[in-house]
Amino acid sequence: MKIFLAQQNYHIGNFENNTAKIIDAINQAKAQQADLIVFSEMSICGYPARDFVEFSDFINKCYTAIDEIKQNADTIGVLVGAPARNPHIKGKDLFNAAFFLYEQKIVAEIHKTLLPTYDVFDEYRYFEPAYEWQIVEFKGKRLAVTICEDIWNLGDNPLYRICPMDELIKQQPDVMINLSASPFDYTHDEDRKAVIKANVQKYKLPMFYCNAVGSQTEIVFDGASLIFDKDANLCKAFPLFTEAVDGVVLNDDGTIDAAIIEPADRLPNKELNPATLEEALNIAQIYDALILGIRDYFKKMGFTKAILGSSGGIDSAVVLALACDALGSENVRAILMPSPYSTEHSVEDAVQLSKNLDNPYDIIRINEVYEAFLHTLQPIFKDLPFSLAEENIQSRSRGNLLMAIANKFGYILLNTSNKSELSTGYGTLYGDMAGGLGVLGDCYKLQVYALARYINREKEIIPNHIITKAPSAELRPNQKDSDNLPDYEVLDKILFQYIEKRLGPVEIKAQGFDAALVDRAIKMVNTNEYKRNQFCPIIRISPKAFGVGRRVPIVGKYLS
Repeated sequence: MKIFLAQQNYHIGNFENNTAKIIDAINQAKAQQADLIVFSEMSICGYPARDFVEFSDFINKCYTAIDEIKQNADTIGVLVGAPARNPHIKGKDLFNAAFFLYEQKIVAEIHKTLLPTYDVFDEYRYFEPAYEWQIVEFKGKRLAVTICEDIWNLGDNPLYRICPMDELIKQQPDVMINLSASPFDYTHDEDRKAVIKANVQKYKLPMFYCNAVGSQTEIVFDGASLIFDKDANLCKAFPLFTEAVDGVVLNDDGTIDAAIIEPADRLPNKELNPATLEEALNIAQIYDALILGIRDYFKKMGFTKAILGSSGGIDSAVVLALACDALGSENVRAILMPSPYSTEHSVEDAVQLSKNLDNPYDIIRINEVYEAFLHTLQPIFKDLPFSLAEENIQSRSRGNLLMAIANKFGYILLNTSNKSELSTGYGTLYGDMAGGLGVLGDCYKLQVYALARYINREKEIIPNHIITKAPSAELRPNQKDSDNLPDYEVLDKILFQYIEKRLGPVEIKAQGFDAALVDRAIKMVNTNEYKRNQFCPIIRISPKAFGVGRRVPIVGKYLS
């Protein structure tokens, strides 16, 4: 049997575009005499559709799209993902389903059993778990079809009581097929290989795993679809961050007509779980994920041009370089806004960066704006000493100018705050925390430096002085980040253990970190949730990003 996978980039709720994309892939597979083509989870409507699925009209459009697609499923079997109505009165109104189309009919409907409600997932909010498990018979093969999380319930500490494949294997299937929408993080590529390998080794069946690609606001899907033979050899790996339609021939004995890419004995045996931040510096993949995140956010929202504040610092430099790569240099406008405390070398660095990238830039000095604020506030501030208030006036002045230009010319403001700053509250609400999309909000400062070096891997794009100088907000004379924050070399490692690893202060201190510093860092994280709660969407590249995947109380007293 010749089985194809369609790794595609869908747009949530764009039924016309998604349907056309699916039909085009079906025709490609038919032209190559494929027997079956598999699409990813929720391919009809895009994933995650979230509360859209609560609208009857949305579900009706899903069924209309399936009706159109099934007309093309004549000589070929088609597996597509979509919400399905639950005919039972009890339980949720919908299933997360895979529809099997053949001979222009819906010949089977498979329901997802394991509905994740952790991190960015909230599926039990919308869907009912499967009531039953049945293999699909097709052209002499018995197909065990599962959906994403259904194959992840392995290991010593399973999250769910039921394992769908344990039920399906009783019916003696010939092959496992999984429709997925599995988000990217810098550990997940190896995770998937390990989990799929474990399924193949447990059930002694080949596996066809089709994953979505593309970015949906903050969540990036990296594709990386996989095909394994019955002996757990990797026979085909689809590209990361790129659409692809391709397939192989599955033989009757469970072997696959394709060269083995990685033998089973060279594949990972367990999920990758980096213990330290250094182990998480998968910079090439992070770079590609950020590019896709920016590009898809703009394309799917109908935006074309970006604007950002360019300070001559490392964060804005990296965001500017990423945006120019993602959108084209001509579509990214940098605004340099020196204040009375900005150093001339920072302005020169920012100018040189834009010259290197060939993007438009403007210099708007904020001295007069800043002085006007101080003059207006003088009757209230009187002769009180210079403080954080005066620092933040500069930042908010910049935010106002950026938004004014964005409104006037139709730009979207890219935020440049990094995860270290957002963790500790080192940022100004409605100032440098303004923006439509947080590009680096899931990258610690050490990762930002690594991204800068990666950007410069072939030639100097980011001026070297930006990378080597001490980071500073330049909001008061001779200011350095180290005046307010611990050294990033130590701070980031503590933050990683607390946020990504979810370790408590006792466990982190036991690793040798200074006790007072650990307590201070964790307190900064917890007392600044109110700031992050007002922040823009952040492109997710880690296993635990701020935003929808990390839900903690604003007013909680724990460790604060």
